[in-house]
Amino acid sequence: MSRRSRRLFLLLVITQMAHSVEEYVTRLYEVFAPARFVSGLVSDDAAVGFIIVNAIIIVVGFWCYIGPVRSGRGAARLVAWWWTVIEMANGIGHAVFAVRAAGYFSGALTAVVLVCTATCLAISLRTDSFTPRQ
Repeated sequence: MSRRSRRLFLLLVITQMAHSVEEYVTRLYEVFAPARFVSGLVSDDAAVGFIIVNAIIIVVGFWCYIGPVRSGRGAARLVAWWWTVIEMANGIGHAVFAVRAAGYFSGALTAVVLVCTATCLAISLRTDSFTPRQ
């Protein structure tokens, strides 16, 4: 796994963190039933549950970076691809909801950055596949 791919993975996790903040500030947990459901599994207060769930996602992302991704060995590529696909779907989903709403939908601003970062990471990971190892 190239240095570029490892850095892009870290950027993707940081972008997800910003995305989570945007979703919280714009109260996604109030306007999107699945977010409300998942938040309710963790706490009776949807806002608190949302914070906890998103904090876990971010901690897992940083753990993935510090563990397998930074080393570039073992499961690094699998983990990076998994995050890439999930974050791309997340970003595209927010964009689709914004189009359907014919305006802003919670998380739509950072969703664009998620899709761009995930796309760059996918291209980098794909390029890594064709680059001879040293």
